[in-house]
Amino acid sequence: MWFEILCGLVVFRLLRRFFYDDDILEIETTDSDSKFLVASRIEKLYGGKVYLGLRIPDADTGSRQNIDMVLVTKGEAVVIAVKNFSGFVGIDADGSWVCTSKSKYKTERHPDPVVETKRQVAVLESYLEQRGVTLPEGYLSGKVVLPNPNCRTIHSISFPSEVISFDEWIQLKPEPKSMFSGWFKDAFRGEKKMYDAVHQKLHFVLSTAPVWDRLELKNNKNLLGEFMEFKGKQEDIQALRNTKRSKVSWLIIQKSAMFGLGRSKLQVLYSPRDYRNEGASVSEWKEVTVRHSTEVLFQPQNSNKVQKFKLSSIISMSLSA
Repeated sequence: MWFEILCGLVVFRLLRRFFYDDDILEIETTDSDSKFLVASRIEKLYGGKVYLGLRIPDADTGSRQNIDMVLVTKGEAVVIAVKNFSGFVGIDADGSWVCTSKSKYKTERHPDPVVETKRQVAVLESYLEQRGVTLPEGYLSGKVVLPNPNCRTIHSISFPSEVISFDEWIQLKPEPKSMFSGWFKDAFRGEKKMYDAVHQKLHFVLSTAPVWDRLELKNNKNLLGEFMEFKGKQEDIQALRNTKRSKVSWLIIQKSAMFGLGRSKLQVLYSPRDYRNEGASVSEWKEVTVRHSTEVLFQPQNSNKVQKFKLSSIISMSLSA
Protein backbone atom coordinates (compact mmCIF):
# COMPACT_ATOMS: atom_id res chain seq x y z
CA MET A 1 0.00 0.00 0.00
CA TRP A 2 2.74 2.45 0.96
CA PHE A 3 4.61 1.57 -2.24
CA GLU A 4 1.51 2.43 -4.31
CA ILE A 5 1.09 5.74 -2.46
CA LEU A 6 4.74 6.66 -3.06
CA CYS A 7 4.44 5.76 -6.74
CA GLY A 8 1.33 7.92 -7.00
CA LEU A 9 3.11 10.89 -5.43
CA VAL A 10 6.06 10.51 -7.80
CA VAL A 11 3.77 10.38 -10.83
CA PHE A 12 1.82 13.40 -9.56
CA ARG A 13 5.00 15.46 -9.07
CA LEU A 14 6.26 14.52 -12.54
CA LEU A 15 2.96 15.46 -14.17
CA ARG A 16 2.81 18.71 -12.22
CA ARG A 17 6.35 19.61 -13.25
CA PHE A 18 5.57 18.80 -16.88
CA PHE A 19 2.29 20.70 -17.21
CA TYR A 20 2.71 23.58 -14.76
CA ASP A 21 5.30 26.10 -13.62
CA ASP A 22 6.40 25.38 -10.05
CA ASP A 23 6.95 29.04 -9.22
CA ILE A 24 3.29 29.78 -9.98
CA LEU A 25 1.99 26.79 -8.05
CA GLU A 26 3.86 27.93 -4.94
CA ILE A 27 1.93 31.22 -4.91
CA GLU A 28 -1.21 31.12 -2.83
CA THR A 29 -4.04 33.64 -3.06
CA THR A 30 -2.24 36.85 -2.14
CA ASP A 31 -3.14 40.33 -0.98
CA SER A 32 -2.05 41.54 -4.41
CA ASP A 33 -4.54 39.22 -6.10
CA SER A 34 -7.31 40.56 -3.86
CA LYS A 35 -6.42 44.13 -4.78
CA PHE A 36 -6.53 43.44 -8.50
CA LEU A 37 -9.90 41.68 -8.19
CA VAL A 38 -11.37 44.52 -6.10
CA ALA A 39 -10.03 47.14 -8.52
CA SER A 40 -11.57 45.35 -11.50
CA ARG A 41 -15.00 45.00 -9.89
CA ILE A 42 -15.09 48.59 -8.62
CA GLU A 43 -14.34 49.95 -12.08
CA LYS A 44 -17.20 47.87 -13.49
CA LEU A 45 -19.60 48.98 -10.74
CA TYR A 46 -18.84 52.68 -10.63
CA GLY A 47 -17.02 53.47 -13.85
CA GLY A 48 -14.16 55.91 -13.63
CA LYS A 49 -10.54 54.89 -13.22
CA VAL A 50 -8.74 52.95 -10.48
CA TYR A 51 -5.11 53.75 -9.70
CA LEU A 52 -3.57 50.70 -8.06
CA GLY A 53 -0.53 50.22 -5.81
CA LEU A 54 0.35 53.86 -5.09
CA ARG A 55 3.38 54.85 -2.99
CA ILE A 56 2.70 58.47 -2.06
CA PRO A 57 5.51 60.58 -0.49
CA ASP A 58 4.62 61.59 3.09
CA ALA A 59 6.20 64.93 3.99
CA ASP A 60 5.62 64.38 7.72
CA THR A 61 7.51 61.09 7.98
CA GLY A 62 9.90 61.43 5.05
CA SER A 63 8.79 58.02 3.79
CA ARG A 64 6.19 56.73 1.34
CA GLN A 65 2.61 55.92 2.26
CA ASN A 66 1.29 52.76 0.60
CA ILE A 67 -2.21 53.20 -0.80
CA ASP A 68 -3.92 50.12 -2.19
CA MET A 69 -5.99 52.03 -4.73
CA VAL A 70 -7.77 55.27 -5.55
CA LEU A 71 -11.04 55.32 -7.50
CA VAL A 72 -11.68 58.51 -9.46
CA THR A 73 -15.12 59.10 -10.97
CA LYS A 74 -16.68 62.25 -12.38
CA GLY A 75 -17.77 63.42 -8.96
CA GLU A 76 -15.49 61.97 -6.29
CA ALA A 77 -12.24 60.20 -5.43
CA VAL A 78 -12.10 57.34 -2.92
CA VAL A 79 -9.03 55.88 -1.23
CA ILE A 80 -9.77 52.16 -0.87
CA ALA A 81 -7.92 49.88 1.52
CA VAL A 82 -8.26 46.15 0.81
CA LYS A 83 -7.88 43.91 3.84
CA ASN A 84 -7.69 40.23 3.00
CA PHE A 85 -8.61 39.17 6.55
CA SER A 86 -9.85 35.65 7.17
CA GLY A 87 -11.95 34.35 10.08
CA PHE A 88 -14.14 36.20 12.53
CA VAL A 89 -13.30 39.90 12.80
CA GLY A 90 -14.09 42.06 15.80
CA ILE A 91 -12.96 45.36 17.33
CA ASP A 92 -11.12 45.43 20.65
CA ALA A 93 -11.48 48.08 23.35
CA ASP A 94 -8.31 49.86 22.14
CA GLY A 95 -9.69 50.11 18.59
CA SER A 96 -7.49 47.39 17.10
CA TRP A 97 -9.09 44.68 14.97
CA VAL A 98 -8.95 41.07 16.15
CA CYS A 99 -9.14 38.22 13.60
CA THR A 100 -9.81 34.70 14.85
CA SER A 101 -9.30 31.82 12.41
CA LYS A 102 -12.36 29.59 11.98
CA SER A 103 -10.37 26.36 11.83
CA LYS A 104 -7.14 26.93 13.78
CA TYR A 105 -8.52 29.26 16.45
CA LYS A 106 -5.50 31.46 15.87
CA THR A 107 -5.91 35.11 16.81
CA GLU A 108 -4.23 38.02 15.03
CA ARG A 109 -4.37 41.72 15.89
CA HIS A 110 -4.26 44.52 13.34
CA PRO A 111 -4.20 48.33 13.63
CA ASP A 112 -7.56 49.96 12.95
CA PRO A 113 -7.71 50.05 9.11
CA VAL A 114 -10.24 52.90 9.17
CA VAL A 115 -7.76 55.11 11.04
CA GLU A 116 -5.03 54.02 8.61
CA THR A 117 -7.22 54.90 5.63
CA LYS A 118 -8.04 58.35 7.00
CA ARG A 119 -4.32 58.92 7.35
CA GLN A 120 -3.82 57.87 3.74
CA VAL A 121 -6.53 60.30 2.63
CA ALA A 122 -4.72 63.15 4.42
CA VAL A 123 -1.34 62.20 2.92
CA LEU A 124 -2.80 61.95 -0.60
CA GLU A 125 -4.63 65.26 -0.26
CA SER A 126 -1.40 66.97 0.82
CA TYR A 127 0.51 65.37 -2.07
CA LEU A 128 -2.10 66.54 -4.58
CA GLU A 129 -1.91 70.09 -3.26
CA GLN A 130 1.87 70.04 -3.60
CA ARG A 131 1.41 69.11 -7.25
CA GLY A 132 -1.13 71.84 -7.85
CA VAL A 133 -4.43 69.99 -7.41
CA THR A 134 -6.73 71.51 -4.77
CA LEU A 135 -9.95 69.56 -4.33
CA PRO A 136 -13.20 70.76 -2.73
CA GLU A 137 -13.66 69.73 0.88
CA GLY A 138 -15.15 66.25 1.13
CA TYR A 139 -14.31 65.28 -2.45
CA LEU A 140 -11.70 62.76 -1.27
CA SER A 141 -12.92 60.04 1.11
CA GLY A 142 -11.86 56.58 2.30
CA LYS A 143 -13.29 53.05 2.42
CA VAL A 144 -12.12 49.68 3.76
CA VAL A 145 -13.13 46.57 1.80
CA LEU A 146 -13.12 43.04 3.25
CA PRO A 147 -13.33 40.86 0.09
CA ASN A 148 -12.28 37.49 1.53
CA PRO A 149 -15.26 35.06 1.51
CA ASN A 150 -13.82 33.49 4.68
CA CYS A 151 -14.07 36.79 6.54
CA ARG A 152 -17.09 37.39 8.77
CA THR A 153 -17.63 40.43 10.95
CA ILE A 154 -19.11 39.91 14.41
CA HIS A 155 -22.61 41.33 14.01
CA SER A 156 -22.93 42.36 17.65
CA ILE A 157 -20.16 44.90 17.05
CA SER A 158 -20.93 48.13 15.24
CA PHE A 159 -18.38 48.64 12.46
CA PRO A 160 -17.76 52.15 11.08
CA SER A 161 -19.67 53.16 7.97
CA GLU A 162 -16.39 53.27 6.04
CA VAL A 163 -16.13 49.47 6.29
CA ILE A 164 -17.60 47.28 3.54
CA SER A 165 -17.92 43.72 4.85
CA PHE A 166 -17.83 40.69 2.56
CA ASP A 167 -21.63 40.34 2.67
CA GLU A 168 -22.00 43.99 1.66
CA TRP A 169 -19.25 43.66 -0.94
CA ILE A 170 -20.98 40.89 -2.89
CA GLN A 171 -24.27 42.80 -2.83
CA LEU A 172 -22.92 46.07 -4.22
CA LYS A 173 -24.81 47.31 -7.26
CA PRO A 174 -23.83 49.83 -9.96
CA GLU A 175 -24.62 53.36 -8.80
CA PRO A 176 -26.58 55.81 -10.97
CA LYS A 177 -24.23 58.29 -12.61
CA SER A 178 -26.32 61.19 -11.31
CA MET A 179 -25.16 60.41 -7.77
CA PHE A 180 -21.59 61.34 -8.62
CA SER A 181 -21.58 64.30 -10.94
CA GLY A 182 -23.67 66.94 -9.16
CA TRP A 183 -22.10 68.55 -6.11
CA PHE A 184 -18.50 68.54 -7.40
CA LYS A 185 -19.50 70.58 -10.43
CA ASP A 186 -21.53 72.88 -8.17
CA ALA A 187 -18.34 73.60 -6.23
CA PHE A 188 -17.03 75.33 -9.34
CA ARG A 189 -20.28 77.27 -9.79
CA GLY A 190 -20.96 75.93 -13.22
CA GLU A 191 -17.54 76.76 -14.61
CA LYS A 192 -17.19 73.63 -16.72
CA LYS A 193 -13.73 74.50 -18.03
CA MET A 194 -12.37 74.83 -14.50
CA TYR A 195 -14.02 71.56 -13.46
CA ASP A 196 -12.63 69.73 -16.47
CA ALA A 197 -9.16 71.18 -15.89
CA VAL A 198 -9.07 70.05 -12.23
CA HIS A 199 -10.41 66.61 -13.14
CA GLN A 200 -7.86 66.21 -15.93
CA LYS A 201 -4.99 67.32 -13.71
CA LEU A 202 -6.09 64.93 -10.96
CA HIS A 203 -5.88 62.02 -13.40
CA PHE A 204 -2.48 63.20 -14.62
CA VAL A 205 -1.01 63.47 -11.12
CA LEU A 206 -2.28 60.04 -10.07
CA SER A 207 -1.08 58.42 -13.31
CA THR A 208 2.43 59.82 -12.73
CA ALA A 209 2.58 59.20 -8.96
CA PRO A 210 5.07 56.61 -7.60
CA VAL A 211 3.70 53.05 -7.66
CA TRP A 212 4.80 49.50 -6.93
CA ASP A 213 6.16 47.37 -9.75
CA ARG A 214 3.66 44.83 -11.10
CA LEU A 215 4.12 41.25 -12.18
CA GLU A 216 1.39 39.52 -14.21
CA LEU A 217 1.75 35.74 -14.11
CA LYS A 218 -0.05 32.91 -15.84
CA ASN A 219 -3.12 31.36 -14.20
CA ASN A 220 -4.48 34.85 -13.41
CA LYS A 221 -1.90 35.61 -10.74
CA ASN A 222 -0.78 39.18 -10.06
CA LEU A 223 1.85 40.59 -7.73
CA LEU A 224 2.74 44.07 -6.54
CA GLY A 225 6.25 44.56 -5.26
CA GLU A 226 9.73 45.45 -6.44
CA PHE A 227 11.70 44.04 -9.35
CA MET A 228 15.25 43.25 -8.24
CA GLU A 229 17.17 41.80 -11.20
CA PHE A 230 17.37 39.10 -13.88
CA LYS A 231 19.23 35.84 -13.25
CA GLY A 232 20.51 33.44 -15.89
CA LYS A 233 23.24 32.77 -18.42
CA GLN A 234 25.64 35.64 -19.05
CA GLU A 235 24.54 35.82 -22.70
CA ASP A 236 20.90 36.37 -21.68
CA ILE A 237 21.74 38.91 -18.97
CA GLN A 238 23.78 40.82 -21.54
CA ALA A 239 20.82 40.78 -23.96
CA LEU A 240 18.62 42.24 -21.20
CA ARG A 241 21.15 44.92 -20.21
CA ASN A 242 18.99 47.75 -21.54
CA THR A 243 15.86 46.71 -19.62
CA LYS A 244 16.72 48.95 -16.68
CA ARG A 245 14.12 50.73 -14.59
CA SER A 246 15.41 54.12 -15.75
CA LYS A 247 14.96 53.14 -19.40
CA VAL A 248 12.03 50.69 -19.53
CA SER A 249 8.45 50.95 -18.27
CA TRP A 250 6.87 47.73 -19.57
CA LEU A 251 7.95 44.24 -20.59
CA ILE A 252 5.83 41.62 -22.35
CA ILE A 253 6.89 37.97 -22.61
CA GLN A 254 5.97 36.50 -25.97
CA LYS A 255 5.51 32.87 -27.00
CA SER A 256 8.49 30.67 -27.67
CA ALA A 257 10.32 30.96 -30.96
CA MET A 258 12.77 28.57 -32.62
CA PHE A 259 16.35 29.69 -33.06
CA GLY A 260 18.72 27.29 -34.77
CA LEU A 261 19.31 23.61 -34.01
CA GLY A 262 15.72 23.32 -32.85
CA ARG A 263 16.39 25.35 -29.70
CA SER A 264 13.49 27.34 -28.28
CA LYS A 265 13.84 30.79 -26.72
CA LEU A 266 11.50 33.43 -25.35
CA GLN A 267 10.83 36.74 -27.03
CA VAL A 268 10.83 39.71 -24.66
CA LEU A 269 9.28 42.95 -25.88
CA TYR A 270 9.99 46.10 -23.88
CA SER A 271 8.73 49.64 -24.07
CA PRO A 272 11.23 52.51 -23.63
CA ARG A 273 10.23 54.79 -20.76
CA ASP A 274 8.57 58.03 -21.88
CA TYR A 275 8.73 60.62 -19.13
CA ARG A 276 6.25 62.77 -21.03
CA ASN A 277 3.66 60.10 -20.10
CA GLU A 278 2.56 59.75 -23.70
CA GLY A 279 3.64 56.13 -24.02
CA ALA A 280 5.84 54.55 -26.65
CA SER A 281 4.48 53.84 -30.12
CA VAL A 282 4.45 50.31 -31.49
CA SER A 283 7.46 51.11 -33.67
CA GLU A 284 9.50 52.08 -30.58
CA TRP A 285 9.11 48.71 -28.83
CA LYS A 286 12.34 46.71 -28.68
CA GLU A 287 12.78 42.93 -28.77
CA VAL A 288 15.34 40.51 -27.34
CA THR A 289 15.44 36.71 -27.16
CA VAL A 290 16.57 34.78 -24.09
CA ARG A 291 16.53 31.24 -22.70
CA HIS A 292 13.53 29.80 -20.88
CA SER A 293 15.72 29.32 -17.82
CA THR A 294 16.16 33.07 -17.36
CA GLU A 295 14.58 34.19 -14.09
CA VAL A 296 13.15 37.36 -12.56
CA LEU A 297 13.94 38.15 -8.94
CA PHE A 298 10.93 39.96 -7.45
CA GLN A 299 10.18 40.97 -3.86
CA PRO A 300 6.40 41.03 -3.22
CA GLN A 301 4.90 43.92 -1.28
CA ASN A 302 4.83 43.35 2.51
CA SER A 303 7.30 40.48 2.23
CA ASN A 304 10.96 40.21 3.22
CA LYS A 305 11.50 37.26 0.89
CA VAL A 306 12.73 37.68 -2.68
CA GLN A 307 11.05 35.17 -5.02
CA LYS A 308 12.30 33.76 -8.31
CA PHE A 309 10.04 33.44 -11.35
CA LYS A 310 10.89 31.85 -14.68
CA LEU A 311 10.29 34.17 -17.62
CA SER A 312 8.15 31.43 -19.15
CA SER A 313 5.67 31.84 -16.27
CA ILE A 314 5.39 35.61 -16.72
CA ILE A 315 2.98 37.43 -19.03
CA SER A 316 4.12 40.98 -18.39
CA MET A 317 5.97 43.21 -15.94
CA SER A 318 5.66 46.96 -15.42
CA LEU A 319 8.37 48.99 -13.71
CA SER A 320 7.77 52.19 -11.78
CA ALA A 321 9.90 55.23 -12.49
